[in-house]
Amino acid sequence: MTTTETPTQATTYRRVTIPKAGSYHRLQFEELPALTPGPGEVVIEVKATGVNYADCIVRMGLYASAKEFVGWPITPGFEVAGTVAALGEGVEDLEVGARVLAVTLFNGYASQVCVPRHQVFAIPSRLSFEQAAAVPAVFATAYYGLIELARPRAGQKVLVHSAAGGVGGSLVQLAKVVGCEVVGVVGGSHKVEAAKAFGCDHVVDKSKEPLWPTVERYVPGGFDMVADANGVATLKQSYEHLRTPGKLIVYGFHTMMPKAGGKPKWGKLISGYLRTPRFNPLDMTTRSKSVLAFNLSYLFEETWLMAEAMNAISGWLEDGSIQPPPVTTYPLDKVADAHRDLESGTTVGKLVLIP
Repeated sequence: MTTTETPTQATTYRRVTIPKAGSYHRLQFEELPALTPGPGEVVIEVKATGVNYADCIVRMGLYASAKEFVGWPITPGFEVAGTVAALGEGVEDLEVGARVLAVTLFNGYASQVCVPRHQVFAIPSRLSFEQAAAVPAVFATAYYGLIELARPRAGQKVLVHSAAGGVGGSLVQLAKVVGCEVVGVVGGSHKVEAAKAFGCDHVVDKSKEPLWPTVERYVPGGFDMVADANGVATLKQSYEHLRTPGKLIVYGFHTMMPKAGGKPKWGKLISGYLRTPRFNPLDMTTRSKSVLAFNLSYLFEETWLMAEAMNAISGWLEDGSIQPPPVTTYPLDKVADAHRDLESGTTVGKLVLIP
């Protein structure tokens, strides 16, 4: 099969590029010749791109897989939604113009992307491009951490930190699909209603009430699972608040990162690293507690995982069992504002760039 493309396909495309690590001023733009798909690849005309906290860590030069797989310069971005612009040889189950979303191993901050066919999925019919771009990274993270690794059962009790955020809200929704009781933690009063809307049975606003005493009041016997991306600020107590048996799901270390300025504070990073709890396998065995940790960017070769996760997520979105996160959009030119707002810790749901 020869490459198929639309007669009006753009001759150039635009993308964000970061020449080397730094603050928001490192986010630059360049225009390049339009992409051409190779065998088994799909070119997508991007209508919306999801923004994730990992993108900020990439920009700061602290994201391990970015340095290992790409180096500098780099274009961030793990998820896009748009229309099929061109099909490479051998791709026969898609049509040009089809509405699709895709997961990308970087390169998503662009008006076009080229990805392998197995990373492209149909957009659930109820979703806009903006909503679709907000789904893959957060829900795939939640699915792998909760459904694949922790394997919750109906009636179990789950604690979710940052429950009004992208991954946190996705974790809440998936836990409720399974039938769990969920306590969500938020960092400000303006996030309480969002956490409740995701499905939290109880919400702890740690800006107004003591975190752990309040948590213990809701669930005095401890949790079957705790999902924590805070890092040193809460990891030790999260582990201690597991019942026997219990599982701690770790997928980030946000409190070690800056909330303003856009650059890592090395003193804070070193201090956070030194204070990060080390879990003793002997203690874990005796107490029947587990620590489950992962980074999805190192799992892209596990094609079964993405297919399984996205098929399940799409089905739940189609039947209304889960909802896409609330979306705040930014023009691609305002990518620095999106990063700044996300790093501040004040946002709710997902931020999305519009090329």
